[in-house]
Amino acid sequence: MSNETTVTLQGWVGGDVTVRQAGDAQVASFRVGATPRRFSRRSGEWVDGETQWYTVNAWRALGDNVAASVRRGDPVVVHGRLNVSTWISSAGAEVTSFEVEATFVGHDLGRGRSVFTKTPRPVAEPGAAGQGAGQVTGQGAGQVAGQGAEPAAAAAPAA
Repeated sequence: MSNETTVTLQGWVGGDVTVRQAGDAQVASFRVGATPRRFSRRSGEWVDGETQWYTVNAWRALGDNVAASVRRGDPVVVHGRLNVSTWISSAGAEVTSFEVEATFVGHDLGRGRSVFTKTPRPVAEPGAAGQGAGQVTGQGAGQVAGQGAEPAAAAAPAA
């Protein structure tokens, strides 16, 4: 069991996704602004709280998919490990930043629609280690080797 703090954020992407190389891995970073809303019984209206900004880092395949899918202004849901850093700026002010190392990132479908495209996995060469029943072969979304793919002749209606 880990003592790491995990969070789930719901907010809006505040800028372009940037991609950088960190050693042998690629990481995509973007900012998410989350603004809490509360109902004020006094005024009878919804009131926005102060926007909190988080830097989100998505590594490797998740980062590749984020870079290809997420744009400035998109509503997103992010789940991951929270890291908090505090330091003194050059102006002498204490600064606190919140970073999330993302485990999952997705569009907030409560605010719009999204189209999912499955990322194909590379096909292993015949006889390569790990080749076996049930291995994804890139035949199509949701298809597994030997399942769901009918020969063209079988797909044609009988006359």
